[in-house]
Amino acid sequence: MKKCIAYTLRLTGDYKIIFTLYIVVAAVTALVNYLSGPQSYNNYLLYKYVFVNTQEQKNLFLQYPSLFFDSNHYGVFLSAVIAPFAILQDGVGMIAWNIGNAVVFLFALYKLPFSDKEKSYFAWLCLQEFITASLYYQFNVALTGLLILSAIYIYERKEVKSVSAIVILFFVKIYGIVGLTQFPFVKNKFRFIISGLIVGGICFVIPMIYSSPEFVIQSYYDWFHSLVDKNTENQILGNKQDISLMGVFRRISGDSSISNLVFLAFGIPLFAVPYIRIRQYQYYTFRLMILSSALLFLVLFSSGSESPTYIITVAGVMIWFFLQKEKTPFLIGLLVLVIIFTCFSTSDLFPASIKKNYIIKYSLKAVPCIIIWFRVVYELLTKDFENDYSF
Repeated sequence: MKKCIAYTLRLTGDYKIIFTLYIVVAAVTALVNYLSGPQSYNNYLLYKYVFVNTQEQKNLFLQYPSLFFDSNHYGVFLSAVIAPFAILQDGVGMIAWNIGNAVVFLFALYKLPFSDKEKSYFAWLCLQEFITASLYYQFNVALTGLLILSAIYIYERKEVKSVSAIVILFFVKIYGIVGLTQFPFVKNKFRFIISGLIVGGICFVIPMIYSSPEFVIQSYYDWFHSLVDKNTENQILGNKQDISLMGVFRRISGDSSISNLVFLAFGIPLFAVPYIRIRQYQYYTFRLMILSSALLFLVLFSSGSESPTYIITVAGVMIWFFLQKEKTPFLIGLLVLVIIFTCFSTSDLFPASIKKNYIIKYSLKAVPCIIIWFRVVYELLTKDFENDYSF
């Protein structure tokens, strides 16, 4: 029995094994969905037709029910990102897309300054959310990886790589702006800004090569209006969006009219106040904790948050947890809450009636992450990052 446990621990502690499993999961989920028919890979078709419709200069934000369901809310630059996959046969393109997203995420985990065992456990604990995102071909997997990489490259003084990741994300999905929360830690701010402007210009122009300047400019105008409309739709009680701090309050109170601004009015200052601790900037652990806070904040304060978005949040939770020098029963208890009520809340672990009448109805998936975000802010404001953390 002891040998079996020891062998299991060795396997789970080897990041190469879990990283390989991620690639397998990415490929298998894509293949199974493809074989199940178009209704199972609608998200991929939506992404693909951003490229096709850009070529044909068709409005990217209208519904095309003969091609895919739902509406697109990504920027026109997604057409450039998805192009290498969209030109392939659908089944091959889907598998390559899922694997590509996984590789970006795994590379970011590999770059984090944790031990090999911690990287392995980090990946195991994110696996359920990765599976959820992969089933829907979610770009959020790569988005999480690029946000982490944008921060790590700042710490490594690779400003061009960092700002390139941020700008690409911003042009695809406006969430990328959160990467700028690491800006105070940039050493060469001039290089960072100039590089950002150059990369931004390139990203703006690229879709014009296979469409037209007029179409691209109009697409950005249409994108803005689609996001405004989407925010209103997300706040409808009982849908599968708004799994956020605002959603919890709106749904428990039964009042969908409560504005996001009410929550942002205290959330943004609370997120920002740790920046006053300038003497802590020198510590890698402080900067990583800011990254953890940003990944949590991004989802918890967005009405567009849905279940596959939580790969971002859970990665933030794991950064916070693996920074802890002493993993006390209290901290482990918080992590367990996340694993059970965030990661597995939409799985078969919970009966369908519980999921429908409580977890989805009241956005309860968000609650453990909300608790941890407040804990992260508390630590950022009170802890000594020279001595209180693991490295």
